[in-house]
Amino acid sequence: MRAGNDPDLPACGNKGWRHGLRRGGQPWRPGLRSLNDLEPGESAKIAHVCCRGRLGERLLEMGLTPGTEVEVIRHAPLGGPIEVRVRGYLLLLRRCEAENILVESESAV
Repeated sequence: MRAGNDPDLPACGNKGWRHGLRRGGQPWRPGLRSLNDLEPGESAKIAHVCCRGRLGERLLEMGLTPGTEVEVIRHAPLGGPIEVRVRGYLLLLRRCEAENILVESESAV
């Protein structure tokens, strides 16, 4: 399935790779938050990849699919990338990309 084609989820209005869930925007379901909001050592399951176009497809190809468990390893200083463990490998994501990935905490699952 391509990113953003799920009829049960709202469209995110992503027109470019730096856009998606607006900063400070609230997820549509309690318990959802951005991957960017997880602290190092926290893990969660991906609920939705809120991207369209090439970026959304690329994130899905890298294994960031709904239902997949991710763990945040570390945040780079000064607004740098976020290192996450997904499907047994380490992946660095820009913070603007991580904002577009909605996760559900293990305790809420």
